[in-house]
Amino acid sequence: MPEYIDIHAHVNFAAYDEDREEVIKRALDNKVWMINVGTQKDTSKSAVELAEKYEEGVYPHTFPPIAPTKSERVEYYRRKGVGVYAIVGVHPIHTDKSFHDEKELGAGSKEFASRGERFDIMKYHSMASHPKVVGIGECGLDYYRCTPETEKKQREAFSQQIALANKVGKPLMLHVRNGSDRSAYREALEILRSEAKVPANFHFFAGSWDEAKEILDAGFFLSFTGVITFARQYDEIIKNAPLDRIMAETDCPYVAPEPFRGRRNEPIYVKEVVKKIAEIRGADFFKVRTALVQNAVKFFNLDKI
Repeated sequence: MPEYIDIHAHVNFAAYDEDREEVIKRALDNKVWMINVGTQKDTSKSAVELAEKYEEGVYPHTFPPIAPTKSERVEYYRRKGVGVYAIVGVHPIHTDKSFHDEKELGAGSKEFASRGERFDIMKYHSMASHPKVVGIGECGLDYYRCTPETEKKQREAFSQQIALANKVGKPLMLHVRNGSDRSAYREALEILRSEAKVPANFHFFAGSWDEAKEILDAGFFLSFTGVITFARQYDEIIKNAPLDRIMAETDCPYVAPEPFRGRRNEPIYVKEVVKKIAEIRGADFFKVRTALVQNAVKFFNLDKI
């Protein structure tokens, strides 16, 4: 088992086109596993392809000299994961025309970043059935820039992805961001309570302790990024949340933690997030590190792959 699991990374993004394999190797060599998360059709597909590419790159070292068939490899990886996994889905901001982020798709793909995507449950069901896809998302509600029309699209896509998660029996990875006068966290929680039959994690949690407590009381999870290493508004939540209900992530290539702030983030830096969680809680580092790995393994059923 690893010493760390970055439960929300984007090494499938264009920001890593020049050195993707080196970034992955650097993480795995340091006992850091990663889950690469899709934000729309293109990046979901690349997250799955990355997991497949990695297993194809290592299987000759674990199988006999005669190359196995695809079905034999799939069965092998059902039983033995190798540290690179995927989550597929549509980010709420991609349900409508949105700003272009070159780190996500690259300068030549602007038209794809801004098109707006209608969730295709059949297409995503095919990806979600892959043995190394461990969740659905990142989906949810983003009220930062939201109109009645975009909110309707977000809610529709959110409900469809909950339905897919229920169907394939895999947890939800959520992106939720409040508006100026509305709690997207509470509204997302209301939808989950009525529709979800699977676990859900609120990634990059940035709400209040009151919102966090409602989410935790409902049985869901929170995860934290490198922002906690330089911003103190998360301390109360991290101190008070049950240790068995939180996880660590990077959201790379964004929000690199101290002492790497200002650089491109990558999965190996999840170590700094774990260190800070232990420090804020005033707890033994090794105990916290072990608990966070166990939480991720259980949440994503990594021990069953």
